[in-house]
Amino acid sequence: MGQITREELPEELTWDLTTVFKTDEDYQKAFSQLQAELPKLAEYQGHLADSAEKLLAGLEEDLRIERAFEKLYVYAHQKFDQDTANSTYAGMNAQVQDLLAQVSSATAFLQPEVLAMDEGLLKDYLASPKLAPYQHFFDVLLSEKAHTLPADQEALLAGASTIMSASEQTFSVLDNADIDFGDVMDEKGEIKELTNGLYAIMLRSKNPAQRQEAFQSLYDAYMALQNTFASTLSATVKKHNFLARVRHYQSAQEAAVTSNQIPVTVYKTLAEKVDAHLDLLHRYVALRKQVLGQKELHNYDLYVSLVDDVDFPVTYEKAKEIALAALAPLGEDYLAVVKKAFSERWIDVVENKGKRSGAYSGGAYDTNPYILLNWQDTLDNVYTLVHEMGHTVHSYMTRHNQPYHYGDYPIFLAEIASTTNEGLLTDYLLKQTDDEKVKAFILNQYLDGFKGTVFRQTQFAEFEAWIHEQDAAGQPLTAEAMADFYGQLNQKFYGPDLVADPEIAYEWTRIPHFYYNFYVYQYATGEAAATSLAQGILTHNQAESYKDYLKAGSSANPLDVMRQAGVDMEKGAYLDAAFAVFEERLTELEKLLKK
Repeated sequence: MGQITREELPEELTWDLTTVFKTDEDYQKAFSQLQAELPKLAEYQGHLADSAEKLLAGLEEDLRIERAFEKLYVYAHQKFDQDTANSTYAGMNAQVQDLLAQVSSATAFLQPEVLAMDEGLLKDYLASPKLAPYQHFFDVLLSEKAHTLPADQEALLAGASTIMSASEQTFSVLDNADIDFGDVMDEKGEIKELTNGLYAIMLRSKNPAQRQEAFQSLYDAYMALQNTFASTLSATVKKHNFLARVRHYQSAQEAAVTSNQIPVTVYKTLAEKVDAHLDLLHRYVALRKQVLGQKELHNYDLYVSLVDDVDFPVTYEKAKEIALAALAPLGEDYLAVVKKAFSERWIDVVENKGKRSGAYSGGAYDTNPYILLNWQDTLDNVYTLVHEMGHTVHSYMTRHNQPYHYGDYPIFLAEIASTTNEGLLTDYLLKQTDDEKVKAFILNQYLDGFKGTVFRQTQFAEFEAWIHEQDAAGQPLTAEAMADFYGQLNQKFYGPDLVADPEIAYEWTRIPHFYYNFYVYQYATGEAAATSLAQGILTHNQAESYKDYLKAGSSANPLDVMRQAGVDMEKGAYLDAAFAVFEERLTELEKLLKK
């Protein structure tokens, strides 16, 4: 039985991209217009140091071009994501990727030219009242001085961006359009095509045989292509290491995190603190094995609910009600944005054939902050909705309170906003019931979420650091080598009560975030920081300072933004606080399930 096609979906469950461009023809006109305007940037090349006025004019033209491009990118990219098998939108996506290389090449002169200016002269220019709004922008730019190449070399790298991103594109097409997981039997005994969405559902089945069938069917498909996925991932790692090397960083890790004004110590402190608390994860795995009553606990047993007698299906309509109630402590101004997202079709809700898997919040300064979902009627999907809504309201508040050049935020800050929402949702759900079984169910969901966000993402972060270190040391990243390391890493994290299934050693083949260049650690730091923020909102009426963070965008360094919101990310205390909450709720679940 095949999936529903895009054309068969009810309009109200799809996002409205006509607010970006009314038609594909309007997109093409804007695309052609921007292409024609790119050569105008050359007028400023070599002349930014002529005067403060020339510097301002060149900067504003650069920003105008980038702003226009982002709108094009959102339209083409999201049209492609809604149906990756649609050849028209696949072509548009490829087209906009090529334009990205052209825009990057045309604008590449600005940063190296500014960095090459006499420091005294630049300081005089920045004293001009017209350039004052860009002070922090230039501070961040100048922080990259030691890692910026001469203009001709920057242009060369920018022009090669499409070539260097080919492995990510290949992975995306394989993972979203071409890979076939085969057919499986669902709970009703019906044969269905296995998809990422159905896989997530089947791993929560009470039937161990169904969980095993879905697990093995999915991994058989990935393992059959293990060498191809090793090639795409290896090429991406080589790109990261190459760019770090030519930009004079000590490592790709340093290049990735410090470009977001985050010191490497934040990454390393995370790994050290999580490793020091792995006993809590081992304890949770042991509880899971005991409650499930299985002689052996497998990797496909890590997601099924431990609470048998609680049925918690959640329709999308009910999920919207829950989201509004859970986020109420953030105030009416926050809820007003959430209601706009629901009523104005910012959300693409359900799975369809060819649609990109997973979920995200996207958009640009001049578009709505859209959300992609692949909805299933589970509590986990309510968390996904609230998580992505955190990103969306963060984007909305930033863009409505900051000028374009500060109208985005580092990914380090992004995950904190989304995960704070999850914390508010958990608190709301736990307070809504005195039923011990329901409470146990919610605690189980919370612990699973923490496991996936803090422990699992740190596991990914440690693997990501290892593959980059191996490549930098000249070691080949073969499928066998990566599987061997990943299998050992998985066992370290989950402990002696989990069977070392051979398939899980190939989990790295199916994780798109490994192509994002040291991104995943921020899920874990975000969860821990969000624990402090959520508690502050709920118990100390700190919603206003929290919303100041949402409105800050990139107008200040991210660690400074977080300090203003009440969390110091350079110290490990926030991680200890997060593990204390995890342990408290684990203890509560242990007591409930042993009654």
